[in-house]
Amino acid sequence: MTQNIDHRARRRRDAAGLSAKPPSTFTAFGLAAEAEAIDPGLHVVATPIGNLKDVSFRALATLAAADAVLAEDTRVTRTLLMHYGITTPLVAYHEHSNAAVRERMIARMQAGEALALVSDAGTPLVSDPGFKLVQAAIEAGLLITPIPGPSAVMTAIVAAGLPTDRFFFEGFLPAKSGARRNRLEILGRIPGTLVLFESPHRLPEMLVDAADVLGAPRPAAVARELTKLYETIRRGTLGSLAATFAEEGAPKGEVVVIIGTHDEAPAEAETDAGIDAALTAALARHSIKDAATLVAEETGQPRRAVYARALALARRDEA
Repeated sequence: MTQNIDHRARRRRDAAGLSAKPPSTFTAFGLAAEAEAIDPGLHVVATPIGNLKDVSFRALATLAAADAVLAEDTRVTRTLLMHYGITTPLVAYHEHSNAAVRERMIARMQAGEALALVSDAGTPLVSDPGFKLVQAAIEAGLLITPIPGPSAVMTAIVAAGLPTDRFFFEGFLPAKSGARRNRLEILGRIPGTLVLFESPHRLPEMLVDAADVLGAPRPAAVARELTKLYETIRRGTLGSLAATFAEEGAPKGEVVVIIGTHDEAPAEAETDAGIDAALTAALARHSIKDAATLVAEETGQPRRAVYARALALARRDEA
């Protein structure tokens, strides 16, 4: 759809003297830079998901030149701005912002101001509350300028080692197991890679549900703290990852889960399914410890990994 730009906004900006403000500056790569003036309207700016070096030069110039930066959490965004010597005023805009707040932002842009919209991390509107503001700005005939950059979704999927030709971004699954399993049943019919966000404290339980509903052999990856100091990417099957995190417990930091399709399952996935079947039978007659010992001896698999999976299966049955 073609954007209908109200050029009267720029003339109103000129009349108000807004375009005559001193040039904005910022610091990048150790050098001071001057930001060119930007058009009135809403500038949707992607910011780093962790590593502050991942911000683009264009994003910095936009944040410096804007009349205000609309931030999900002003404390988080202030850290970014201070790092690059940007003094643009910050305005809180988050999921609890109501229609009155949006109306004020629209009025400012109609008066000729340029506002930059950011999220706490990554690209705004992706599991982020900016959609309603963008929609309202479009309805008001204002210019929408996307400034592309970091995205946890794309960062995770290119590192997972799973097909990227077709994927579906789900965001966060329901917190309760029953609703989560129902949603996974629906997602399982999608012919492509699945990309999920998950709270770290719910990750172990979610992986158990995903393994049960989608199948333990299904390939997957868990990406944690992407671009940060302790970035880790664990790859395997849903069954093996469920066992790993059942043993290790909930991780710390931001988590992205990538789940492939059944036909991409590696050959060793059959082993995971066999271990699950053997454990299910053994748990009917023995304690978790004894069942894990017996199955580990029968299959030749590491006892520690088998015990973790036995513990996960037992917890599932108790739920």
